[in-house]
Amino acid sequence: MIELKNTVKNFDSYTALDGVSLKIDKGTAFGLLGSNGAGKSTILRLISGIYSPESGEVLIDGEKVFDNTDAKQKVFFINDETVQFGAFTLKKLKNYYKNYYTNFSDEIFETLLKKTGLPLDKKINTFSKGMKRQAIVIIGLACRTDYLLLDEAFDGLDPTMRIIVKKMLVDAMLDRKLTTIISSHNLKEINEVCDTAALIHNGKIVFCRDIDDVKGSVHKIQVVFNKNEDGSVPSYTKEDFAQEGIEILHYEQSQSICFIIAKGDIDAIKASLLTKRPMLTEVIPLTLEEIFIYELEVLGYDSSDNIGE
Repeated sequence: MIELKNTVKNFDSYTALDGVSLKIDKGTAFGLLGSNGAGKSTILRLISGIYSPESGEVLIDGEKVFDNTDAKQKVFFINDETVQFGAFTLKKLKNYYKNYYTNFSDEIFETLLKKTGLPLDKKINTFSKGMKRQAIVIIGLACRTDYLLLDEAFDGLDPTMRIIVKKMLVDAMLDRKLTTIISSHNLKEINEVCDTAALIHNGKIVFCRDIDDVKGSVHKIQVVFNKNEDGSVPSYTKEDFAQEGIEILHYEQSQSICFIIAKGDIDAIKASLLTKRPMLTEVIPLTLEEIFIYELEVLGYDSSDNIGE
């Protein structure tokens, strides 16, 4: 398990993380969501032991990670930049990391190398961005750590490269229950790979949820009402529906048609709506991005941030 307990990280007068608490269980595919500058990369650098917190704790399997060689052996961090590896060939990079990670597997390295077809003896600074990302993912998986951290893992990759990298990660998660933590501002990427996600905004955790639970608990309902006897269109407010026990995240009405974003059991929501004698009630599927945006609005956050690009 990875734990952050009331973690604070400052850079001079800037507070990057403000009392963050998280628990990430082993075997989880965990997503860190947030706009650029939200604090995602800072969390990954704290978990990997690059940074030390000003206050609070960062623990891996119950041990503080900073300045702890044994704890760091359990983590491999893939930065969003690969410039530091440019002078290495893939062969030299493999030998470099074998010196630090005692569980390094030549077998895994060779298997993944064959799948990608990357050259062993060319300098990494001659690789395309996608090839560089594949190279460091191969190294990370071959190190056989318990935890793999990826910062903006798929950013800038073309669709083919994204599929290749994702497949390598998913295979490792299934084969040996690798715990993977992926940061991204792209909700679609997190939705495809992760089973749990935390949303970070201005250095704070907005919420941390199981993605399937999120999808099953928020609903978009289109409701069409019969006109009144005088031919007028019934007019309702968000509060009218909330009085029926429905937790409303968003409400809008255009003529006789209402669109309601509601949270809770869908059968209970539809039963409550029947008190308004609708002519038609239709449940419309929501994307994960839409769900998060509506929840952010309710919490008072600005949903115009580039989360879900």
